[in-house]
Amino acid sequence: MREDGGEGELPERNTTDLVIVTGVSGGGRSTVARALENVGYYVVDNLPQALLLDMAELAHAARGAARRTAMVLDVRSHAFSTDLPGAVKSLRERGFNPRMVFVDADDEVLIRRFESVRRSHPLQGAGRLSDGIAAERKLLQEAREQADVLIDTSHLNVNQLRGRIEEMFGEEDTTQIRVTVLSFGFKYGLPPDADFVLDARFLPNPYWVPELREHTGKETDVSRYVLGQRGAITFVETYARLINATAPGFEREGKRYLTIAVGCTGGKHRSVAIAEELARRLRDMRLSASPQHRDLGRE
Repeated sequence: MREDGGEGELPERNTTDLVIVTGVSGGGRSTVARALENVGYYVVDNLPQALLLDMAELAHAARGAARRTAMVLDVRSHAFSTDLPGAVKSLRERGFNPRMVFVDADDEVLIRRFESVRRSHPLQGAGRLSDGIAAERKLLQEAREQADVLIDTSHLNVNQLRGRIEEMFGEEDTTQIRVTVLSFGFKYGLPPDADFVLDARFLPNPYWVPELREHTGKETDVSRYVLGQRGAITFVETYARLINATAPGFEREGKRYLTIAVGCTGGKHRSVAIAEELARRLRDMRLSASPQHRDLGRE
């Protein structure tokens, strides 16, 4: 007997959309949880790892009421185990198809965040903040390596992180890969979650054009200047074809998110214009693609 009073078997377990969120303390797990709630997930925070399978079964049995469920795990839980990948494997053996999201950030950024709220790290004990961060990284190393989605929040504010999660996990055709085209500045470091890195520094820099210097690659004049340079359109077209050709293979391997990072010196002009154009061409190829700009506004 179904809960709604009708007869019928429960649907396959893999039809329950399960997301497991973990990562370093201070990395942004709470923001990710709120963003998932915004797009319709039932979110269970600070869930003991030992209850992962039980919670998944409850979500499955609840049918539509919890068809999209997210479970947030962190080291605050006394039941946390180092074998999170093993727990995820058990879910898959039971027939579920969970996705694991891992949030991370540079040590220096984490230290600033903890100091700004005057909190100690949950694993530092009598030691320093850096000791707690190092202990947690060791505990979570395997989970980080096996995550389906790795998001480095070092250069993201709360709104940017929330927007990225809502873009990734909003209602979608879950069989289609979602592409994020991320502009960045090389002087601020490579995005560690990039699957492809494109270098747009071979193009002339609009920074040296006085009337363009204060504008960005999202504006028509700068975009026209960048894309009008010799080799720019060929560069975009070549990578669009490459991504379009490889996307079906990534989908067959179960990859649902692809991050294409496009860099220039400061992340303001060339990389932004190229990222916007590349995302547009990928959408023309019927891929789900959206541009994001990590370092825009930092200069």
